[in-house]
Amino acid sequence: MRVSPAATPHAPVGRPRDAATLILIDRSLGSNRVLLGRRAAMHTFMPDLYVFPGGRRDAGDHRRPFASDLHPLVTQKLLAANRRPMTAGSARALALAAIRELTEETGLQLGSELSPADNRVPEAAELSTLRYVARAITPPGSPRRYDTRFFLTFTDEAGVDPSHIQDSQELLDLQWLDIGDISCLNMPDITKMVLRDVADQMKADPSFGFGLAVPFYFLRRGQFVRHML
Repeated sequence: MRVSPAATPHAPVGRPRDAATLILIDRSLGSNRVLLGRRAAMHTFMPDLYVFPGGRRDAGDHRRPFASDLHPLVTQKLLAANRRPMTAGSARALALAAIRELTEETGLQLGSELSPADNRVPEAAELSTLRYVARAITPPGSPRRYDTRFFLTFTDEAGVDPSHIQDSQELLDLQWLDIGDISCLNMPDITKMVLRDVADQMKADPSFGFGLAVPFYFLRRGQFVRHML
């Protein structure tokens, strides 16, 4: 989702589709490493760019099972500043979409390293460690438009083994990269902005609390806006 004021003049303005993405941070080696992958060249939207795992919310995401729910502060933030009414179930479906996309694109599943003694529902998503860290709407003129919510969690909290990543047809060259040293990658502007915000916040609060202010990026009358939710 490239955020730029240079939208194509007179392009049709489509309603953005709900989408979600997951920023996964590995801090097991003493530094903060983020998981990024390169979108396949066949994609119409952002081909060959490095992004976080993610994609649009599907109708079936509302019905996906979950073993633990979102933190109440995360749900509260997700329900804020929506033009169309959103229920707690719809907010949860965004998080479930992010986790589904993570599994489809990288092979990782939150909670996969938890002990069987936890009596978790098989393949049920773990939502309790997810933070809500950003929102962005693709500007008019893009071949695809999305209203994307960015979630974040840590591999150690979410029961994820960082070594289990595997490329997919959608994301290639998956890598764990130092969050402060990724300038060499070809990334969408919005990915760079969100990563910069996340890196700055982690310097102030390494645990990344659940109720922090959420930057919302969008275009208003041709001007780029960064609004805090």
